[in-house]
Amino acid sequence: MRNIRGSFWYLPALYSIAAFILALITIRFDFIITSNQDFSKFVPDFLLADESLSQTLLSSISTALLTMTTITFSSILVVLTTFLSNFSPRTLQNFITDHSTQRVLGIFVGGFVYTVILLLLLRETDTKSLFLAPSFAIFVTFICLTVFIFFVHHTSKWIQVGVLISTISTGTKKIIEEKLKNKEIEQSGLEETNLVSIEDQEPLKLSAQLPGYINSIDKDTIKEIAERYDGVVRIEKNHGDFVNSDSLLFSVWNANSNEIIHELYNCISIEPNRAPYQNIEFGLTKLVEIALRAISPAVNDPNTAVNCIEQIGSLLSELGKKQLPKPMEFDKCGNLRLISEQWIFSDYLYFCFYQIRHYGNEDISIIRVILKALILIAEGNDSDIKQSVWEFSSYILEGIELKKMLSLDRRYLNDVILQLANTCERQHEFKTI
Repeated sequence: MRNIRGSFWYLPALYSIAAFILALITIRFDFIITSNQDFSKFVPDFLLADESLSQTLLSSISTALLTMTTITFSSILVVLTTFLSNFSPRTLQNFITDHSTQRVLGIFVGGFVYTVILLLLLRETDTKSLFLAPSFAIFVTFICLTVFIFFVHHTSKWIQVGVLISTISTGTKKIIEEKLKNKEIEQSGLEETNLVSIEDQEPLKLSAQLPGYINSIDKDTIKEIAERYDGVVRIEKNHGDFVNSDSLLFSVWNANSNEIIHELYNCISIEPNRAPYQNIEFGLTKLVEIALRAISPAVNDPNTAVNCIEQIGSLLSELGKKQLPKPMEFDKCGNLRLISEQWIFSDYLYFCFYQIRHYGNEDISIIRVILKALILIAEGNDSDIKQSVWEFSSYILEGIELKKMLSLDRRYLNDVILQLANTCERQHEFKTI
């Protein structure tokens, strides 16, 4: 269902169906009003038109709406080309799946369908020679014209890289708030105790049945299946991994029924192409790729990269306040049911900055803003996050070629490192470079 709602044709198809039904209702309403003298006397004469004028109006309106639809589609292709060449292929989804974009195209397509159906159904009879339907079509045209003006404004905003970065960041932050809970006091000892009980047992190993990318894993259902069969399931692969027919997908303990095999396979989706899946990692990937494209010699736009890094720092700061998923999940009775590989906070740090550090190590502005992003992450987070940030800062500084650095660059960079050390409460470990 998520894939269908995210498709580009979903809303335009719904609007087309609604326009077809509305056209049938309009014709029926027109017949009732204009054929009954008690009702028709309340209709102003300027709203009525004969068959010839009605056909001319509807034909002109349908042609105009088709032209507007073509212009809209061409504008969408221009935006997609800009996103593909200047930002990242992964950012195409943000504009395509944007409901405002889909609604605009849907209204134009629906308006065209509406006028064409009216044109097809208008017929002069012995009792009816004037029609009210063209007035409704003109009203629909005004709506489409208003929407077209909105679309021009909407497209001019979307094509700005700052708006795109802000949209990606806002969407990723929303996912963080919805899927992760705030940090709480954790219980210890359960994981080790339950893991010891299955270490000496030989698991049932389930391999992938076909090659492709893992596009979805329903962990909640897998946990429910493991609880129902009184077993333990370990997921060996992660979302987005490429597998072949020999790749191990699941290891199962204490569940010998063949039925669990079929149910587990139904909880994982393997497709030939990697599908864009809205999660935290995918949102961070898009920001990283925009930053990499910005600092490339072909684009050479470090300020855009700085904007991306600042947004990444803001997202990781929010992520540090959340309780990350545990590799082991238990049922209500405390029994181990599901094991899966989960990222810790230092994994997110490395994932977000290792490519930017590699390609931007000769740009002091990029290194400086990465350290400032680390300061932003450390501020307001607990000691564990501060320790991870301080340890990761050493990795960032390792890539700097000190011999090529000018004295003033070294001075300002030392100021940022000192500020980071104070924020992470590691003043005694600070060393000038």
